[in-house]
Amino acid sequence: MSSRESTPLSCNGVDDLHEDTVTDKTLKGLLKREIELQLQIDAIQTEIEQLEERLGTKTTLDDVEEQDLEEFEAPEWCVPIKANVMTFDWDSLAKEVQFDVIVTDPPWQLATHAPTRGVAIAYQQLPDVCIESIPIPKLQKNGFLFIWVINNKYAKAFELMERWGYTYVDDITWVKQTVNRRMAKGHGYYLQHAKETCLVGKKGDDPPNCRHSVGSDVIFSERRGQSQKPEELYELIEELVPNGKYLEIFGRKNNLRDYWVTIGNEL
Repeated sequence: MSSRESTPLSCNGVDDLHEDTVTDKTLKGLLKREIELQLQIDAIQTEIEQLEERLGTKTTLDDVEEQDLEEFEAPEWCVPIKANVMTFDWDSLAKEVQFDVIVTDPPWQLATHAPTRGVAIAYQQLPDVCIESIPIPKLQKNGFLFIWVINNKYAKAFELMERWGYTYVDDITWVKQTVNRRMAKGHGYYLQHAKETCLVGKKGDDPPNCRHSVGSDVIFSERRGQSQKPEELYELIEELVPNGKYLEIFGRKNNLRDYWVTIGNEL
């Protein structure tokens, strides 16, 4: 009897062991899948937050447009040109004037997603090939290029500088602040982001009246309207090249400035 009783006990032990093994493999598989899904969710959330920041820190476009219409007043001596940057007649502009300083804030395409559809007056995200096609070299024989860059486009920005005939000479860090002068931290994939970077390239000789060792490569300034860059950058440029010919590409009306030519479809 004892031997007969021991047999089913042995079989149950094997079955239990097999069941435990299957359960363990299933659990590990589910945990692995959970990690993969969480990484995908984190990546999507990061893109959403970056888009919200570009569109104005989670305010709706209607709210931004209404506020802009109520409060906006263009500087008296600015030269705004509302136009599609991709189809603008750059050749005609280049024949009329060569610029000492060019500033551009390209609407870099995030990750590997297709360009966003946007709205009537908002910039779409542009693939790198479209940004490359802007004839920057025709607009400047000698002078400086200031190009705003996002984290995953540093290498591309350096490549564009070289392709357009510029040598990297410096960079400027904008540390974003709140109205209480604290760092305005945003979300990032690994680290929280509280800054933007503007790369500086130079082509040919120094433009007339160019000064050296001016200003600072760090700007502490409050984060303001939709994609609005700090006024200190423009002041720095005007100190670097006094009485120069200044151009901003992909400009927005909240960055219009006296004695600057600003081209974009959000003016």
